[in-house]
Amino acid sequence: MSSSTREHDPEFVQMNNLACESVGAKVLFATDDWFAAAENLLNKSDPEFKVGLFTEYGKWMDGWETRRKRIPGHDWCIIELGVPGVIHGFHVDTRFFTGNYAPRISVQVACLQEKILLPPRGDRIGSAATEEDFKAVERLHSEKWEYLLKMTELTPGYAESCHSYFHVTSKDRWTHIRLNMYPDGGIARFKVYGIGKRDWSLCGPNDLEDLLSMANGSVCLGYSDAHYGHPRNLIGLGRAADMGDGWETARRLDRPPILKADEKGILQVPGNEWTVFRLGHAGLITHLEIDTNHFKGKSVVKYLCKWRCFINGIQRYFPDINILIHTVN
Repeated sequence: MSSSTREHDPEFVQMNNLACESVGAKVLFATDDWFAAAENLLNKSDPEFKVGLFTEYGKWMDGWETRRKRIPGHDWCIIELGVPGVIHGFHVDTRFFTGNYAPRISVQVACLQEKILLPPRGDRIGSAATEEDFKAVERLHSEKWEYLLKMTELTPGYAESCHSYFHVTSKDRWTHIRLNMYPDGGIARFKVYGIGKRDWSLCGPNDLEDLLSMANGSVCLGYSDAHYGHPRNLIGLGRAADMGDGWETARRLDRPPILKADEKGILQVPGNEWTVFRLGHAGLITHLEIDTNHFKGKSVVKYLCKWRCFINGIQRYFPDINILIHTVN
């Protein structure tokens, strides 16, 4: 079991987080950001707790935390997915929100064709949505969006209870989310796991496309080890920000105490690590790009890529859809 997943995590957490700020997801609207802004929900890094740190509005918290409700209603926010796609599950993390976590949530979704123009958010801590903000967001009629998750209870942010997972069975493509909390409180992180979905009819037969990009529907199907970084990072958008934004395995314990080379000067190291991806679309592979940026003292020695095509579960030996990457430690 790798350190990047917990023993009882559902399978869908191996998929891509479509609502991560690193892939372009953003908060478009929130009813209240008094203690902590809703943008924190989308951070890629794990939430942290800083003892004794206060702002002028109250205790500093790494998440979205609204004030105690003193008017009718409940708090909610609108999130634009960084990568539109099919949603397979939600992960709600209330870490460190122990006496102030949101007791209940629901999730609504929409597939919007046009770009949404709402007032810019800016620095929202210590504030609530203005009358102008509410008038602008009313045009979306988000209260009528489809529910992927009806009102359900969350658990407090202690280490043993802070993670809540919700499986989704929808097969439709979604672009925006309305996250409702009832009636108020705090949530540290909100992750939307799924598979990107694009309109391939707009792509020409000779266009050069990245079939392994999460934006084009690629997804990680399995791997040997993800101790320091999950292999799904390999199919993220843009270049990695640091080593934590790549795939790094634990050092193999079956390495010999003293490394030796054969007559050709090749180091004799047993075993290898591997990961399997499903391409976003079948296609003819003409180029492979492997980026070891930031891995200066621990880059991989060799790579071996294999590919197979499966149509309706039957393996074929023409255009490629599954790709297997081997690395030698």
